[in-house]
Amino acid sequence: MAMASEDVHCMNAGDKDISYANNSSLQKNMLLKTRALLEDTIKDMLSKILPVTCIKVADLGCASGPNTFFSTYEIMDTIARVCHKEHWEPPELQVFLNDLPQNDFNAVFRSVPALNERLKKDKGELRGACFIVGVPGSFYQRLFPSRSMHFVYSSSSLHWLSKAPRGDKGHIYMSKSTSADAFEAYSAQFRMDFSKFLRLRSEEMIDGGRMLHCLVGRNSTDPTSNDCCSIYDLLNKSLLDLVAKGLVQESDVDSFNVPYYTPSEQEVREIIEEEGSFNLDKIEVFEVNWDFEDDDGNKNYVFEKNKCGRNVAKTVRAAYESMLATHFGEAIVDELFTRYAQHVSEHLSREKTKFINFVVLMSMK
Repeated sequence: MAMASEDVHCMNAGDKDISYANNSSLQKNMLLKTRALLEDTIKDMLSKILPVTCIKVADLGCASGPNTFFSTYEIMDTIARVCHKEHWEPPELQVFLNDLPQNDFNAVFRSVPALNERLKKDKGELRGACFIVGVPGSFYQRLFPSRSMHFVYSSSSLHWLSKAPRGDKGHIYMSKSTSADAFEAYSAQFRMDFSKFLRLRSEEMIDGGRMLHCLVGRNSTDPTSNDCCSIYDLLNKSLLDLVAKGLVQESDVDSFNVPYYTPSEQEVREIIEEEGSFNLDKIEVFEVNWDFEDDDGNKNYVFEKNKCGRNVAKTVRAAYESMLATHFGEAIVDELFTRYAQHVSEHLSREKTKFINFVVLMSMK
């Protein structure tokens, strides 16, 4: 994000389902790493609020791919398992699935019967009734009635900004050469958005309600560190390749900025403390390789740079294809991500770069 290799193939429309599956695998791995924390959190919450007739849970940024119900199932399964262990009567559940209005909620609803069948098979009488509701809208606005929510969850959502800050000409994101003004614009936008998010959720949650959020961040206080900027530097390089070929206008690159920000742990802590509605109970930090197949625990893993490049390109394509196609046109997308895969493969052959993920646990004051 290297010159073309015969092992680096152009990704076409037929690869889209694969790319969404790859992105889902990445998010699924993130959720699996939070399983123990999720169980401890739900157990503590239930011990303080039961007995209640119905617990209301929200998944913010649910999407509509193969991963949509993974987090929902994990939360429902955890509640049922904890209630069974503690000999508590399982409450009914109302689960609110939220995403932007353009999300394919019809696809989500068509999957509900399969979810219910799986729950019936796996849990039987150990669980209470569950009611699924779709909530279209930005989580940077009010979504739920006042003092109604018990548990709010999100994965890979809160690093998305409500709008793209104005960056530097010729750069779609921050880089080593980014101006101080651009740095400040991104940081200020995240601070504004995250503060607003906390204030809105505080109006919707019951006293003692819990929130668990997984988001991409950075280890360094430097906003241009490789763990947050390299992946966009390579995408920027790929776009400039297309400018050189006459496939993309330079002015279109100048006017495109990614609405995304990877905060430091210190920033997250400061904003939560300053906003003041929630106790910050815990932040866990863990790393995930760019290529979801590259598991550090797998001693049999063999690095294949071109395959890794394609895997990463498919993951990034799943997240950004719609945005890029809207701005630059659909005709360039396949060529763009073919070049991106090549650049990523060369980068990973020199340096293994990781996503830094934060798991942020909060409780309503």
